Amino acid sequence: MASPTKAAPHRAMVLAAGLGTRMRPLTDTMPKPLVKVAGKPLVDHVLDRLAEAGVEQAVVNVHHFADQLMRHLATRARPRIVISDERGLLLGTGGGVRKALPELGAAPFFHVNSDAIWIDGARPNLDASAMDGLLLVAPTAGSIGYSGRGDFAMAPGGTLQKRGEQEVSPFVYAGAAILSPGLFKNAPAGEFSLTLLFDRAAAAGRLHGLRLEGLWMHVGTPEAVAAAEAAIKTSTG
Repeated sequence: MASPTKAAPHRAMVLAAGLGTRMRPLTDTMPKPLVKVAGKPLVDHVLDRLAEAGVEQAVVNVHHFADQLMRHLATRARPRIVISDERGLLLGTGGGVRKALPELGAAPFFHVNSDAIWIDGARPNLDASAMDGLLLVAPTAGSIGYSGRGDFAMAPGGTLQKRGEQEVSPFVYAGAAILSPGLFKNAPAGEFSLTLLFDRAAAAGRLHGLRLEGLWMHVGTPEAVAAAEAAIKTSTG
């Protein structure tokens, strides 16, 4: 991946096409990105962060209850929304981005999951001067809505090492990154996971991480919604 630059990306990819099965029964009648946390749909938490970071255009992929999500997105003024329609075939986290590359351009772009929100610490986490080509990673300890074994260890220089099968790692991918279009060189066609490309870059020593400052919230279940709302209320109270 490219070395850090001070130029903030002006485009972003927001992954919003998933089925949200772990969020049932809420997603039996709506897409997961429209589930509200602290009175605001998850997707708006993400898009508001991107607008604050200077993003002018966001590509949002749609599949589950796509019409509902598209109607909602049509009400937004910033950033400008481009729909990547996956109603015919759900392409996964990697295939969805690959399909949208023509809209994302040749420069590095923000990449954010629609269910990942956070409370910033002393500095904004979407700081492009520190994130070009980086994954935002959160400590597994203390994060809300996450109980796994982590994804990565991080060397002092920021290089990420993938967790071994029997290991426990201190950091989890926080669902936000700046990715270079070059990461998708020789990517497979059709459905695939971004994990494939992350693993390839990590093996080559080209995957880097930025530790999230503040509190990360993975809002993947109805229980996590309540926990996230409590954290947001505490931070703003």
